[in-house]
Amino acid sequence: LINNAGIIQPFMKLEALGYDDIKHVMDVNFYGTLYMIKTFLPHLLKRPKGHIANVTSVAGFVPIPTQAVFGASKAAVKLLSESLRSELIHNNVNVSIVIPGIVRTNALESSHAEPPKDITEEKLRLKFDDPTLVAKQIIKGIEEEKYHIFVGKNTKSMDVIHRISPERAAKRVNKRFTV
Repeated sequence: LINNAGIIQPFMKLEALGYDDIKHVMDVNFYGTLYMIKTFLPHLLKRPKGHIANVTSVAGFVPIPTQAVFGASKAAVKLLSESLRSELIHNNVNVSIVIPGIVRTNALESSHAEPPKDITEEKLRLKFDDPTLVAKQIIKGIEEEKYHIFVGKNTKSMDVIHRISPERAAKRVNKRFTV
């Protein structure tokens, strides 16, 4: 089971974000993942072997300005996944936490989230990851039964920086996303 649900919130600070937008992001990102797990876990436990891979985000551990709810939803998926892996440690079902960076997808369009006009890919110096390569990295990580599957550019290094100095990691990201 690969849970790859994810939408971003409108690009705005928390105080300006509507309750409906907050609920929608949490419903898709967190509850969508939770309900899929609850639905399929009994069936996976009956099989000789099973695997659950839940896609989170670097935003689940490093804050991104104007994406507080998205980050919180992905942090919730990360902790849910880590807890589930601990619960299932003596069972036939393995759990992996997939942590991608910025993958070239249609997330903006599907989320109906317009980026601020003055934020461009060039201004942010972002390098989007190719979805085909990311998918191959995820499959390889699942096959190797990895705990955390860091995919794309800079995800592993951001995790290391965040573990050493969460404030430094947050400031580094904030520099890129604040106009």
